[in-house]
Amino acid sequence: MKKINVCIAGATGWVGKALTKRILESSDINLSGAVARKASGMDLKSVFPESNTELKFESSIEMALKRETDVLIDYTSPGVVKKHVLYAIDHGVNVVVGTSGLTDEDYREIEKIATEKNVGVFAAGNFAISAALLLHFSSIASRYMQGWEVIDYASWNKIDSPSGTALEIANRLSSIGKPEDIISEEQMTGFKESRGIDIGGTRVHSVRLPGFVIGTDVIFGGDDEKLTIKFDAGTKPETYVEGTLMAARYVIHMKGLTRGLDKILFR
Repeated sequence: MKKINVCIAGATGWVGKALTKRILESSDINLSGAVARKASGMDLKSVFPESNTELKFESSIEMALKRETDVLIDYTSPGVVKKHVLYAIDHGVNVVVGTSGLTDEDYREIEKIATEKNVGVFAAGNFAISAALLLHFSSIASRYMQGWEVIDYASWNKIDSPSGTALEIANRLSSIGKPEDIISEEQMTGFKESRGIDIGGTRVHSVRLPGFVIGTDVIFGGDDEKLTIKFDAGTKPETYVEGTLMAARYVIHMKGLTRGLDKILFR
């Protein structure tokens, strides 16, 4: 069986490093390229001494994708991820987006171009299996509960707010329905910002404090009943590796855009 050739952008980052290590040990995925600007030109063995690859870190995806590549996995930063995705699509390379920061408008553009080019793009706000379960169970609960809100927790040095996880959940829930509002925003007094940001009818509140890693609560309210579905991540990047590899194996068989790891778990 032919191995899947994968290039990782952000190969020495928090998740990227754990992902690269796993791929170097994989029996069905081959590391065809690794992008890490600060390590550009260095042998991968300088970071992964147990590997037998002769690859060197590249400074850009333009250089890395000159080698045969089936999938680009992006774990870089919000400022460059869209450019990376569009470049890969334009060169016939499927993409797994692990970087947060893209808007719904960005994804509409990506979906249109990927469909035209017959390329697959898979994106998730969070590649942890438990976060995918949170998304799936929350989607079910929203069909039966009157209202819901999302609380997004992260360390105080996380630059994007809300997190990709919270955005993905809010967008999914808002596509299913809207909470029942008794008081409209026009009727509110005091500080309306205290109600959080409204994403398609779903209120999202972001907490940024030291001591927190990544977590999301989806809280539901009904007639004299409450439900909380909670996701908490630890401090290990390996949490996100298995879901990302699932997406890499899946994206080569699809065209256009798919969002949400639960789409693989429950397909």
